[in-house]
Amino acid sequence: MSKVFLVIKREYLARVRKKSFLLATLITPLIFPAILGVFLWISFSSEGGDALKIIEVVDESDRFFIESNGEYAFSYSSLPQEEAKKLVQDGDRFGFLYIPKVDVDAPEGIRFYSKKTPSVGLVGDLEERLSNRIGEIRLYELGIDPKVIRNIKTPVSISSITLEEGGDEKVANAGVNYGLGFFLGILIYTFIFVYGTQIMQGVIEEKSSRIIEILVSSIKPFQLMLGKIIGIGAVGLTQFLIWIVLISTVSSVVMGYFGMQMPQQQALEMANPEAAQTMMQSSEMAQVFQVIQGIDFVELVLTFLFYFLGGYLLYGAFFAAIGAAVDSPGDAQQFMFPVTIPLIASYFGLFIFVLDDPESNVSFWLSVIPFTSPISMVGRASFGIPLFDLAVSMILLILGFLFTTWVAAKIYRIGILVHGTKVNYKMLWKWIKQNN
Repeated sequence: MSKVFLVIKREYLARVRKKSFLLATLITPLIFPAILGVFLWISFSSEGGDALKIIEVVDESDRFFIESNGEYAFSYSSLPQEEAKKLVQDGDRFGFLYIPKVDVDAPEGIRFYSKKTPSVGLVGDLEERLSNRIGEIRLYELGIDPKVIRNIKTPVSISSITLEEGGDEKVANAGVNYGLGFFLGILIYTFIFVYGTQIMQGVIEEKSSRIIEILVSSIKPFQLMLGKIIGIGAVGLTQFLIWIVLISTVSSVVMGYFGMQMPQQQALEMANPEAAQTMMQSSEMAQVFQVIQGIDFVELVLTFLFYFLGGYLLYGAFFAAIGAAVDSPGDAQQFMFPVTIPLIASYFGLFIFVLDDPESNVSFWLSVIPFTSPISMVGRASFGIPLFDLAVSMILLILGFLFTTWVAAKIYRIGILVHGTKVNYKMLWKWIKQNN
């Protein structure tokens, strides 16, 4: 174990002492907020600065009226179509909306002309407005005042409550849970790829420089591989913990600058009945806050760390084996594909199945299969995971890690000493079957 620890220490210190590590650790948490800030600044600074876009409307039936807004103004006329199109081509109009005499039961022939492809939002807005107007016309034809229909429509808000063991009730909000699951799943996906690639590249560099031949004379290949995987994983975990501190600090400063509060501060103020009453005046914010209060963050963080490390160790062994089997990063591409397939499958499964319905059969299997569970299970974590599902998933992930480490060790033991040979899947299988 002392030799493994020395390898871990070497890999860890060699990376954290690099200027690139320090820069990436300090700058990365600021990149996305900075990009978002720039876009928001551009968006706010451009408000009122853009010229109003005028759309020419030719309504053959004179039954449709579209109200202008801050971005688009609608000019009605009875111009021939060719003249209206010329206004668009000359740049005098942003677009031309042609509405022929249509059958309200089956409206056809409505067209929008513009020099550039219109945005999805604009087309959707026009379709919705025209559809609403056609609905009003049909109601009038049936002798019903549309105002009556609008007045009898009553908005309904359903509060989602989950029943805990023992009969306790907890306010639920799928949007909050979705956001947490999305963030944590993507974080693990990114971490596995970034640091798994670092393992592979590190092994390839040592193999190419023949340093690894000196190392294996004093340490077993399995110990070397395990030390490298754990050492680089520790670097990633350190970086992640620093990011949490930085993001929390920066968020507190920024939110304080804008007169906002962090959830911890809000929780303290909620202890004050007067402050609580003020906050609860906004039902939507109150519900979100209740949901956040109801999340067991200790369980969430512990679950995340388990799958964070378990997923990395499972895939890290494969990345180390790939690095040992090839002589250059270019040769590694053929072996990367089967390793990345489960990651990509779990990435898409996170959005299509897990976050949409965490209790579905597909979500269950995605969260217990070792190759997909690191991403899928943390996606379910914020929604609450049945103890049986969590136990099965954790046991299978541990067994999966032991299996991949055993397979990777057999490849690594032979591959690190092979040079100038074009390795293929047949040769890898031969190495795996070979006895120690």
